[in-house]
Amino acid sequence: MNVFYEEEGSFKIGVILADNDTSLQVEAPHGKRSKVKASNVLFRFNEPLSGFMEGAQKAATEMDLDFLWECCGQAEFSYDTLARDYFGHAPTAPESAAILLRLHGAPMYFYKKGKGRYRPAPADALKAALASVERKRQQALVQERYVEQLERFELPEAFRPRLLELLYKPDRTTVEVKALEEAAADLKLSTLRLLEQCGAIPSTRDYHLNRFLFEHFPHGRDFPEAADAAPLIELPAAEVDAFSIDDSTTTEIDDAFSVTPVPGGGWRIGIHIAAPAVGIAPGSPLDREAATRLSTVYMPGDKITMLPESAVARYSLAEGRMCPALSMYLEVASDLSVHGSHTALEQVRIVANLRHTVLEAQFNDETLTADLPEFPFARELKLLWELATVLEAGRGRHEQVRTLHMDYNFYVEDDRVRIVERRRGSPVDKLVSEMMILVNSEWGRALA
Repeated sequence: MNVFYEEEGSFKIGVILADNDTSLQVEAPHGKRSKVKASNVLFRFNEPLSGFMEGAQKAATEMDLDFLWECCGQAEFSYDTLARDYFGHAPTAPESAAILLRLHGAPMYFYKKGKGRYRPAPADALKAALASVERKRQQALVQERYVEQLERFELPEAFRPRLLELLYKPDRTTVEVKALEEAAADLKLSTLRLLEQCGAIPSTRDYHLNRFLFEHFPHGRDFPEAADAAPLIELPAAEVDAFSIDDSTTTEIDDAFSVTPVPGGGWRIGIHIAAPAVGIAPGSPLDREAATRLSTVYMPGDKITMLPESAVARYSLAEGRMCPALSMYLEVASDLSVHGSHTALEQVRIVANLRHTVLEAQFNDETLTADLPEFPFARELKLLWELATVLEAGRGRHEQVRTLHMDYNFYVEDDRVRIVERRRGSPVDKLVSEMMILVNSEWGRALA
């Protein structure tokens, strides 16, 4: 006598060697012996084991699942009841096995409810499950097509709008990433190298820049259309002529200086800071955007400004015009002692934008120890440098301990990097830094 039984979620057959009522000693067709609980046995039969499961499986695959499902109604049923209805007679062992294999192999159609018992899936659930299977089949076909294209080093058109995601934050549940990883594994390449071979990374610079933008500017580097700065208040005009000192590539000029002699000796030194806030209403789109960005991003060959270009152009301290500025004026005696200061919000006339590359050739340690040559603002610069030296000493630093070190400016033009040496700690550097330290200290004290 043979048995058809269930073990660990699958059906098996074997010869009964011993029957102990609650359990059986069974020998499988391949010779393995095992103990089987009687409660796991579905039916007993006398047909030979050889070819039994193969024949039952073949008969099961020929059964129309949709027809079986429609025949069952919606009530729970036993496999032998369905077999009797399906075959029109008491089922043979191979027919019972075929029905069981078909029911057990179609969990979308039939829910297992117990030993040999099943319930047809509700129509809506079956429809959704079949749609999911079809969707996965279609995705598999799409994935196969993508893999073929990638292995020919062709970038599928569907990849182009998702390149940033594929490069910097791939979602491994998507068809595109699955295809990319499969093709890369077949070609023994990294996914990044495969994308490069497909022409998805034409520029190394753009690859690194776009990674930064993807992380820090997910909505793009452009400004909202409503983000603009327009003058909100009228400002008085200052009776000074100011000049700035910046690198040759600087377009956002945010500080300038003025030197005005006063009757009886001494000077009024002005430190003027660009004031775009006078054109930004609190809570406005530009105010919110600037609060999100917090600062301009500087990089060799490019930058992402905190404010839109229109605002930068309007409020940068560009030469030849009146510009809004927050000014701090120092009352400086002829011995370079500072006797007082005051702050004003005003419009300042910018008469020159001086550049390091030109200025440092004329204004340096050598020219200061010799006779300073004649050039625009030479006297003003020398006075500011002398004042900076006094301010530096007042902070506990002295000329003799000042060290010079080499710094480097990096420029990127047509994807080529150019590195230019620039000596730090020069007279121009000290002049600017000491003025900035002073104005920050004074305003910090006033705010405190």
